[in-house]
Amino acid sequence: MPRSLSLLFSSSSSSSSHLFILYKTLAKRTIFSSLSTMSINLNAHAFAGNLIRSKTPKPNDPLSPASVYQSLKTNLLQNPENNSPPPPSNSPLFKVLPFRKGMPLASSSVTGDDDVPSWHLGWISLSDCKGFLGKCGVDLTEDSLVYLGSKAEEDVVYWAIDVSEEDGLVPELGTKQFCFVELRTLMVATDWADSSAMGELAIAGHARALLEWHSLSRFCGHCGEKTVPKEAGRRKQCSNELCKKRIYPRVDPVVIMLVIDRENDRALFGRQSRFVPRMWSCLAGFIEPGESLEEAVRRETYEETGIEVGEVVYHSSQPWPVGPSSIPCQLMVGFFAHAKSLEINVDKEELEDAQWHSREDVRKALAVAEYKKAQRTTATKVVQMCKGVEKGQSLSADFNVESGELAPMFFPGPFAIAHHLISTWAYQDAPTDGAEADSKQLSSSIPNL
Repeated sequence: MPRSLSLLFSSSSSSSSHLFILYKTLAKRTIFSSLSTMSINLNAHAFAGNLIRSKTPKPNDPLSPASVYQSLKTNLLQNPENNSPPPPSNSPLFKVLPFRKGMPLASSSVTGDDDVPSWHLGWISLSDCKGFLGKCGVDLTEDSLVYLGSKAEEDVVYWAIDVSEEDGLVPELGTKQFCFVELRTLMVATDWADSSAMGELAIAGHARALLEWHSLSRFCGHCGEKTVPKEAGRRKQCSNELCKKRIYPRVDPVVIMLVIDRENDRALFGRQSRFVPRMWSCLAGFIEPGESLEEAVRRETYEETGIEVGEVVYHSSQPWPVGPSSIPCQLMVGFFAHAKSLEINVDKEELEDAQWHSREDVRKALAVAEYKKAQRTTATKVVQMCKGVEKGQSLSADFNVESGELAPMFFPGPFAIAHHLISTWAYQDAPTDGAEADSKQLSSSIPNL
């Protein structure tokens, strides 16, 4: 029995109150889970749900990082010209995903009767990767590759490699209808109803975060000596024998919150100067050392808008690897925050503007935003890029397209946790399908959003 549940039954005198607290917690989670699908139906947030890293194999498992790393070294030593012995028959299949300046290799295709293209990660075999790099005068070594995960049922191990310095690879891969595409572009182009595409996006996000971290951790922060990869790139270690500090991938937690004025049925939205015209979103900020999540929500809200926050309610979290390369892997932790004050005082260094918007206006904005059109348009652009058209074009600012030229506002698309915070609140009292009866009953047990 989990410790949290055993505590519920540790004292008979308080079991009823503990059960009531548990019921309220589960009720909140059920409501948020069902309501977050009102606008867009998702099984998981974008960049979550990575199937090749869901479980870490045990050290003695044939597909564990240590085992496959040894197998990788054996494979890389193969040289047909020198009559090297073949790799062991039980060696797994290796697939490699190249990255260039934070952009994964991708291709695109149209399947079936659907004329809307779908993108795919540009996996190449280990031998092809070795051959491509060899043409550029580069020897592929085991320390160049970073372990991503495996699929035991297919006996496949997945790796990532940073080839940013090898300019000759771009035309070489281009002849095979591959191109390096910004991760943010692939994010917008992903069909969120396609679980396979969402899984590939999660793999690409994980790979980018790891490679960016490797790039930033080339030297020991303690003694300044070079670091070397360990455990197939899952961690690094200082090369100084007197130091040998272990260094693990960093995670940068960020709170993102929808601030709610319950009395007037409004929510607070902010605009940053980098946003496209008429786009609004939730407030957000990095967590500081020695600070709880709830404290970060209250501090960031007050610093950016002058609004004081009371109750803070957790919604969900999302990996966010599409930020700056200096912040390798953000983890967005989403909350609803209930306002205690209403007068806005914007910090212009943080935000361009902040405003209260009614639930009705938010629903209208969600209803007219053509998120699906934007997804299909961007997917078509990926095809053009892989064919060599618009090569080098940056699509990082291609967010959502809304119906009507004069639509007053729109919000980030369903690839962002902000969208789900907003749609959960907007449709709180408008349950659909079979969720209606359950949500009405449960809503009496949770704070009104």
